[in-house]
Amino acid sequence: MPVLLPTSRSRRPARSADARNQTPADHAVVIAGGGPTGLMLAAELALADVDVAVVERRADQALVETRAGGLHARTIELLDQRGVADRFLREGQIVQLAGFAWTRLDISDLPTRHAYGLALRQNHIERILADWAAELEVTFYRAREVTGFAQDETGVDVMLSGGERLRANYLVGCDGGRSLVRKTAGIDFAGTSPTLSNLMAEVEMGDEPQFGLRHDALGFHGLSRTESGRVLVVLTEATLARTGEPGLRDLSAGLLAVYGTDFGVKNPAWISRFTDAARQAASYREGRVLLAGDAAHIHHSVGGQGLNLGVQDAVNLGWKLAQVVKGVSADSLLDSYHAERHPVAARVLRNTRAQIALLRRGEDGLKAAREAIAELLAMDEPRRRFGAMMSGLDIAYDLGEGHALLGRRMPDLDLSVDGKKLALFTLLHSARGVLLNFGRRGGIDIAPWKDRVDVAEADTDGAWELPAIGHIAAPGAVLVRPDGHVAWVGDESQHGLEHALTRWFGPAAV
Repeated sequence: MPVLLPTSRSRRPARSADARNQTPADHAVVIAGGGPTGLMLAAELALADVDVAVVERRADQALVETRAGGLHARTIELLDQRGVADRFLREGQIVQLAGFAWTRLDISDLPTRHAYGLALRQNHIERILADWAAELEVTFYRAREVTGFAQDETGVDVMLSGGERLRANYLVGCDGGRSLVRKTAGIDFAGTSPTLSNLMAEVEMGDEPQFGLRHDALGFHGLSRTESGRVLVVLTEATLARTGEPGLRDLSAGLLAVYGTDFGVKNPAWISRFTDAARQAASYREGRVLLAGDAAHIHHSVGGQGLNLGVQDAVNLGWKLAQVVKGVSADSLLDSYHAERHPVAARVLRNTRAQIALLRRGEDGLKAAREAIAELLAMDEPRRRFGAMMSGLDIAYDLGEGHALLGRRMPDLDLSVDGKKLALFTLLHSARGVLLNFGRRGGIDIAPWKDRVDVAEADTDGAWELPAIGHIAAPGAVLVRPDGHVAWVGDESQHGLEHALTRWFGPAAV
């Protein structure tokens, strides 16, 4: 049954929540973790006028470690759907970011306005997302952590460090690979154990280093200049035996093993260790508790897919969760989150395992395999297919048989609506569903859903084309979900439209 508890942000004042001794407050949704996934989810919920709070252990959004370094094309599209892509594009560098096992994949000929990636470090991505969330009046509980929770039939009691307790309709764990939310919910995190270990650090060097990528019998390595003038180091360690927090001695030893010198390494801003462990939550939902981002899936950073995968999780979940807590849709709508996003992450885990296998140390056979794959990916069709996969542009949710658009991202066509020229994505800025009618004006009536779905009588002269699919037949009408994926394709006969509207946007209004 739909959850009918009060949820609108307009029903309660915005709170800074910086004072530890304030009276505990109720929220429709509490998000554990204020990284990119948690911030994006908070913004999505706030756009739907849902009272959402983020619990973040950091006192501010400052991030010392570099971590992720870019946005792929589909993630840029999602930000464009919300009207904020320019905020990121202004600060990053447009590059051909997609790659597979160190083979670069030029996606500049794929059908999207954003046929590229964006080199932008995670600290900047988080800052921009946090500023947007603040504009949307998202509540933040900073310098806190979720320490436990207990759920019942009507909600979740969330315990915070410092003794505070929050009551929420739903709790979403965006609290990373070691997620306390996932562990407390008892959700299995199945997968493969590490087979290699990498060091990553941002340091100063007394001697000029050998910038660039290197692949040898030990593994794969790279030295590059950061925007601060320091050196970003990525090394494969000689053994998995080392545990605990790495230090400067570990980094120096690793550099010596690869380069024969440590280049006078000194003054590390940070040093971290990561592995190729690949694990995924058996379920993205346990009652009123959900998982997103690294809390739901971890894998090696090769291909740069992790942050993007989490942001895409948030956009898939946000509008569904909003409809449920507002009583528009039944709680069962949330089951589609796992059904759609779990296979997407499973595929990412597979392709990262494949890349790591190709990049493994030693063996002439593996070197030959890398060369064969590189030769294959130099051909246009494989390059486009792998480029679409690595950039997230080919994601297709299983919504049944039908038109090639069904379940896929809607292309950002140039439209004419009421005599005005506009890009299709501008119709998704408010995170609502949109019915696009390309046929006779007024030929499709969805009045019982007008409070949830906008209607645009549109014309377009653009080609209908999908990455990895090619040209497709132009439909008469399309129902686009708030996440930009197509929920129905048809014409004035409206065959199947009422079912699709009810499935994704709740029963017709009486």
